[in-house]
Amino acid sequence: MAIEIDKEALEQACKAILETILFCLPTAYKGTVYLIGGPPEIIAKRITSGVNNGDGKTISWKLPDRSGYNPPGKPWIEYRDEPGRQLESIGWCVERQKSWTMKNPKEDSRKIRLQGEGLLKGSRHMEPVLVRKEDLYFGDKLSPEYPKNNEGKVLWHDSEYVVIGVINIHFIENSIEIGSPETKIIKKLSRSLGTELLSYQLKQRSLEAMNRLAEDKINSCRILSDSLRNTISKSGLIFSLIKLELGSLREQWETVLLKDMDQKEMKREAVHALDSIIKGIHETSGELGEGIIDAQNKFLHIFLPPERGEKWVRMQIEERWEKLFCKIPVDEIHTKEIRKRIDDLKRSLYLGKDQNILATFNEMPESLKREWVDLIYSNIDCVDFRFLENLIRILENTSLNLPYQVRSRKCLVRLKALAEIMGHLEEDTNIVLREVLNGNKDKVVSGILNKKKDHFRQGACSSAG
Repeated sequence: MAIEIDKEALEQACKAILETILFCLPTAYKGTVYLIGGPPEIIAKRITSGVNNGDGKTISWKLPDRSGYNPPGKPWIEYRDEPGRQLESIGWCVERQKSWTMKNPKEDSRKIRLQGEGLLKGSRHMEPVLVRKEDLYFGDKLSPEYPKNNEGKVLWHDSEYVVIGVINIHFIENSIEIGSPETKIIKKLSRSLGTELLSYQLKQRSLEAMNRLAEDKINSCRILSDSLRNTISKSGLIFSLIKLELGSLREQWETVLLKDMDQKEMKREAVHALDSIIKGIHETSGELGEGIIDAQNKFLHIFLPPERGEKWVRMQIEERWEKLFCKIPVDEIHTKEIRKRIDDLKRSLYLGKDQNILATFNEMPESLKREWVDLIYSNIDCVDFRFLENLIRILENTSLNLPYQVRSRKCLVRLKALAEIMGHLEEDTNIVLREVLNGNKDKVVSGILNKKKDHFRQGACSSAG
């Protein structure tokens, strides 16, 4: 089984992702999205390919005239790694579910085939689009039969993910590195694309189930209730992505706000100091010490609201240190240093809303600055549309000047649209089930089905904007 959605919605979603990347990353000039089909063929097929026209506003969309990946695409047996065959980056991405960064094509051992595209030039980054098997195959009793690689091992056997697509971005030569910010942005957007395509597929399945409901009341109700229960439960993915984007906004804000402040390295210095103490007693700290180091370094890369962040530090770091104190004698000097550094970790959570620091930031109006800080440091427990509308509105203001402000706003616009669609879907589903089970199915079902079809088409187009 593979992603199966309306061709227009698929192309719109892929073009929207490429627009975000090509407009937001200055050295990126061309992009392509491949759809990876279901087993056993695992056909790789180009969906859309675009070139930035250089004006920051328009992209030319056109597939290359000649390419083995143009529709109908190329099956797995023809692009997997094999002795005597040119190694292909897309084969790496699909088989290993990992990205491939080519800084310099002359030095790269795994050159990308470019049938119909001329000479190989520039740098490349290819990112697989992953979705969980349980999300893609929910409700299916039998797992699909995956093909094997050249060594006879079953593809994705030990992974909880499947590859449903690959994003290929062309950069100016030597302008990217493995693990650079540009590649991290593409990785995050690949997750967003996977969630978006999965959502479209779930909605499409729901509409098909609702059509069956109109034909047979009892059987369709049973099928619809089972299918939509699973569909609506996936709306939690949208909220998780919203929280992830809020963390990214807090990180961007603190980078801008603290760039000239002494406190900008408070978190990192505290973690490095705590790591050094652990390493000094590593022989006796064992697994507990390794767990502390892992938690401390994880904290460097998460940006939680202050109250939630304090709870995280207390449970994941401070309590582990307390257990270490009970296991290993630690002298008073080191104990005081440890407690001081843990307090620094907690204090670092509040720097982005510290009034003294905020007073030094004069690049945006005070009222807007207060509203912005209140929003991004809020604790939200569910999708709040008014909250998202206010956040999107402020992200339109150029005085904020965040590194990835345009990309963040587009991402939140799409997530808000998806959340609204899922909310309408749940509401209308409850109405249909109630009315059909009460025997009032004809007009109610047909009316809501027509409404949902229109809403689905609009959702695909609006999320591309």
